[in-house]
Amino acid sequence: MFDIDRWQEIFETIRKNKLRTFLTGLSVASGIFILVVLLGFGRGMENGIRKEFEKDASNRISVWTQTTTKEFKGLNPGRRIQMKNDNFDHIDASYFDQLEYKSAIFRVPWGTTTNYKNESVSYAISGVYPNYQMIENQLMVEGRYIDQMDLDQRNKVVVISKKIKEELLKNVEDPLEEYLQISGINFRVIGVYSDVGGDREENNLFVPFTTAQGVFNGADRVNNLTYTLKPEKNFEAAVKASNIFAAEIKQYLQEVHKVAPDDNSAINVFNMLDEAKRFYTLTDNIAFFFWFVGICTIIAGVVGVSNIMLIIVKERTREIGIRKALGAKPWSIVGMILQEAIFVTAVSGFAGLILSMGLLEIVGPNVEVDYVLNPSVNLSIAVTMVFVLVIAGAFAGFFPAWRAASIQPIEALRDE
Repeated sequence: MFDIDRWQEIFETIRKNKLRTFLTGLSVASGIFILVVLLGFGRGMENGIRKEFEKDASNRISVWTQTTTKEFKGLNPGRRIQMKNDNFDHIDASYFDQLEYKSAIFRVPWGTTTNYKNESVSYAISGVYPNYQMIENQLMVEGRYIDQMDLDQRNKVVVISKKIKEELLKNVEDPLEEYLQISGINFRVIGVYSDVGGDREENNLFVPFTTAQGVFNGADRVNNLTYTLKPEKNFEAAVKASNIFAAEIKQYLQEVHKVAPDDNSAINVFNMLDEAKRFYTLTDNIAFFFWFVGICTIIAGVVGVSNIMLIIVKERTREIGIRKALGAKPWSIVGMILQEAIFVTAVSGFAGLILSMGLLEIVGPNVEVDYVLNPSVNLSIAVTMVFVLVIAGAFAGFFPAWRAASIQPIEALRDE
């Protein structure tokens, strides 16, 4: 039942102790404010890291080679390791049932010119397999991607990016069936792609792998191998499977190319899932730290409420004694103190929540920091934390209230 007299009494007490009430509320509000902001930036880091990994397939495994740094089986260090088509075919045959997507890559030497009518530019050009579209997370805007027939027939076709279309074919409404001259050889445009990674990933032209090797004197050389494995039942199983696969293909390439097992420079394998696990573990640890700091701040606020309630009880000891002498029940005294504690805690908690959510809503979309994207927090979690704080505030006020209810009237009336 709504008791207007009690509320008037609470507001009168607050009015008489404005500064004390303000400082108590400030400690509670700052606790919620700090917790929500920290959780928001924790979510922002998670969003930013996830976006970084979305640029390519999140379970991508890439292989490339450099020079040896150690002598092995009578061979001197400094040898350039060159992968071949046989290496790609062997891995494909050995792990056929595990592979989801696969592609060998032949990179056309940098500096090869690309011409369209009177325009002449230099783009990165790569010979790839059809699966490369899924591995690189490319979306077709127009036309199609390279297919198996292009590989088999060594078709002189090229897939360009949306960015290249706007730069090189700026006045062409339909780029399909147009021809680009790459190193003086005509290639027909069959598709336009966009990349989740943005403009930086769109400075590339793609041609069939077999065509690139044949036209640009690649023989059977391979610059990179790239794979994704079939999905596993959970993240941990996927990481384990990818680590085993990465280790086994590295061992195979070391044996074939006579590279020392402890030479970590000659054969390089990058496992994106393993890297993702490191980042996600880091974000989990940061989130745990943020929760710890925020909760400690809230506890400090609750302790402040408890201390203030103790002071209030001490100041009102004589008044409480008079109430009890006039017949006030113990739970009436407890309810009076508790109601004030809950009111101060609730108002302060929701004020901190509104301020922090407003800050994240205004500042979040404009944050431009590496690995931080759109800091935000789940509203239900934030509101739950406020209610937990209110409950904690009730507990903080209960013990001083119980102490007040336990005072004997005669002792209270003697208090000065």
